[in-house]
Amino acid sequence: MSDFPVTALRSVEITTPQLAGSVEFYSKVWGLDVAAESGGTAYLAATGSDFHVLELTAGEATSLRKVSFRVRSQEDLHRLFARARQAGCEVISSPGPSPAPSGGESFLVREPQGCAMEFVHGDRTKAARVIAERPERLAHVNINSADVERLSAFYQEVLGFRLSDRSKLMAFLCCNSDHHAIVVADAPRNGLNHIAFLMPDLESVMRGSGRMVDHGYPIGWGVGRHGPGDNVFAYFVDPAGIVIEYTAEVLQIDDSYVAKGPGDWVWPPGRTDQWGIAPPKSDACKKAQVAVPFAKART
Repeated sequence: MSDFPVTALRSVEITTPQLAGSVEFYSKVWGLDVAAESGGTAYLAATGSDFHVLELTAGEATSLRKVSFRVRSQEDLHRLFARARQAGCEVISSPGPSPAPSGGESFLVREPQGCAMEFVHGDRTKAARVIAERPERLAHVNINSADVERLSAFYQEVLGFRLSDRSKLMAFLCCNSDHHAIVVADAPRNGLNHIAFLMPDLESVMRGSGRMVDHGYPIGWGVGRHGPGDNVFAYFVDPAGIVIEYTAEVLQIDDSYVAKGPGDWVWPPGRTDQWGIAPPKSDACKKAQVAVPFAKART
């Protein structure tokens, strides 16, 4: 397998103008647990081993504050910091003890297109459980970019990711056996497209989607099966306006996997997924996918 210094997507931090309401939604409806609260931020955990997968912080507007990755070793952490600086990233915090309840050593930089990125080594973990209908961990984060090729090259050349597939509008990038941890999507402005949470199986995606509908959150796109990554999906818009996805059965790859190009990912007219049963994406979902900007991260 490729030698990845970044071993996993760990968590994301979003700002919300309705912090209490967002915490209630993610803990009572989406299926996460509140793991800790500190410094005005709520840390929410899935059922997997990560201490948390989502940070919710009060803000005047909804935004993506940072994306957090786990790093293989302390040496890799410092090596990545040096490479990020050399690549022109803005340094928000240098390697040092993480201020989060999860601990470990971390640093925070802003990549040239504006997304704040945290890299962590030695953070706390917990015993993993598998609970039907509840998210296990993050699956991927989809980032909007006005220059997909440039940002894709940054992930590959600076952070050591590998391109797993390229469709007409998106670059899929991996840092472990999951087909993708980061997706870079062509868009008129840089920002957040959506956040995907991994469910135990297809049944959990279906039942979790039913729970969302029961609570008044319509499916924005799906249920269907994607092309690149072969994963099942169901998209929703959360109360703060962020697009979130339940997904499962993400394709597992190794170095023998050959990346496909845009010509390999073409559906017949009117089809939006492999199965051909997913209706067109809702207008509310499409609007939300290009409405969430990057925000300044905390020092």
